[in-house]
Amino acid sequence: MIHYKIEIADVHAHLYRVTLTLPAPAAEQRLSLPVWIPGSYMVREFSRHLSGFSARQGRREIDLQQLDKCSWLARCSGKAALVLSYQVYAFDTSVRAAFLDAERGFFNGTGLCLRAEGREAEAHQIELAGLPAGWQVASGMREIGKRRYEAADYDELVDHPFELGRFWRGRFEARGVAHEFVVAGALPSFDGERLLADSRRICEAQIDFWHAGASKPPFDRYVFLLNAVDDSYGGLEHRASTALIAARRDLPRLGQGEMNEGYARLLGLISHEYFHTWNVKRLRPDVFARFDYSQENYTELLWFFEGFTSYYDDLFLVRAGLIDEARYLKLIAATFSGVLGVPGLHRMSVAQSSFEAWTKYYRQDENSPNAITSYYTKGSMIAMALDLTLRTAAKPRATLDSLMRALWQRSGGGGPVSEQDILQTLAQLGGAEAAEKLAAWVHGTGELPLPQLLEQLGLQWKSDKQTLAQRLGLRVSDSGGSINVKQVLQGSAAMAAGVCAGDEILASNGWRLKRLDDAALTLGGERQPRLQLLVCRDQRMLTLEALLPEQGPCGLPVKLSAAEKSTPRAARLRRDWLGG
Repeated sequence: MIHYKIEIADVHAHLYRVTLTLPAPAAEQRLSLPVWIPGSYMVREFSRHLSGFSARQGRREIDLQQLDKCSWLARCSGKAALVLSYQVYAFDTSVRAAFLDAERGFFNGTGLCLRAEGREAEAHQIELAGLPAGWQVASGMREIGKRRYEAADYDELVDHPFELGRFWRGRFEARGVAHEFVVAGALPSFDGERLLADSRRICEAQIDFWHAGASKPPFDRYVFLLNAVDDSYGGLEHRASTALIAARRDLPRLGQGEMNEGYARLLGLISHEYFHTWNVKRLRPDVFARFDYSQENYTELLWFFEGFTSYYDDLFLVRAGLIDEARYLKLIAATFSGVLGVPGLHRMSVAQSSFEAWTKYYRQDENSPNAITSYYTKGSMIAMALDLTLRTAAKPRATLDSLMRALWQRSGGGGPVSEQDILQTLAQLGGAEAAEKLAAWVHGTGELPLPQLLEQLGLQWKSDKQTLAQRLGLRVSDSGGSINVKQVLQGSAAMAAGVCAGDEILASNGWRLKRLDDAALTLGGERQPRLQLLVCRDQRMLTLEALLPEQGPCGLPVKLSAAEKSTPRAARLRRDWLGG
């Protein structure tokens, strides 16, 4: 049995101590640490946090030769177990790496557990030791003894994060399957029972979606690991668990009856990551049939696995009865506005966005809105366009729901799929024309027919007014009375005026500004209003003149609402769509 003993070495220095025991090692045994974690498409170089290596066989010290940034070679003799020890620095609060301080510990196996190359298919064990008094442990990995856990192979080992510390813990059952929810960092006003009840409704709706009582979910137990912090948001899916991070203020509070925006956002995150249990952890890109942990793994299909999941996350909040139609329309209108508000929409397809996630989506800078589109948000719009196209056909034969379930069955209850598999299944269910449209949307940059499709469901697509920043083509932060330019959009009045990312806007037309919107107050009644902007760049004062257009370089913000009058067919279509 390949065995990892993970000890709390020093909470104040943020150090874990890992001891790897490898029975019967090869004469030249290679060991390596992943450079990325599945589900987060960026090379993160976890090995930079490893230090203090020592190795032995019995009483004999073994020299370790480092081969590259993340690989080592141990030259062994005989069948005595190779025992390798090292330290891991852990001070990353994200869901992707490892963290340790006096209050809390967290880790993913990709950041701590060296891979014994050639032995990945064998069973692996984790033993935890040295935990401070009162600390608990939570993980989706199978527990085989007190603080001892076992995985069938290396892939499973690194697909179960661990939460350590003094945390809140609650449990519920969804369609007969045990679920556990762990929350670290919650305030005393946190309403855990409401979180459990609402999460259960999401889980049951999704289990019913995929299985409809015909089969059981592909897990015997599921664990949510939520770290509540001052201000953050995100999640990472795993085969029987998810790691989440969210703002404390977004947790439900005792006595809070309404569904505020923060809590709705948190429930959308929970829904998103839970849906991934099927769509990306089981159904997955064909190139992910086996992970290569040493380098990037490229796919053009993240528009499906992330984008379609993003479509369903908030939709399941409606179907589970947690939000109403009006709130849902507001959420998707915000998504549409974000997609339409960047020039990159017309420069990159979602297939290309998926392929270049490693270098562009996960490494964004001040020029990103001009160069890329999001396979998450644009992918969710494509999913909606496809779903509504199928539902509003003259003779409807399928929906996106039936396509997802058909792919699940076609892959044998979750397995690798290609774009060709998706298009062929769609053509069989909804016709060749639907498959052709999807391929064009995925590989092109043209407009989607969402306004017309939504109109057939009795919904109105209206354009909202742009803010002054949108008219200028700027993205700024203006908290604390300081206006700092983050991004300048191509083709905008701000770019024509010479405004740059990093500039601080101090004044407009001779008036000091604390918020960019206040620049509108410095205008007179000119037909073509001009803003004389005083900016600070690298400690120099510059005066730049911008002509303020009626509309900025990108699409107008979107507002969605139910039409005052709609046909019985439109009402039925909308009811079926939102009700599942």
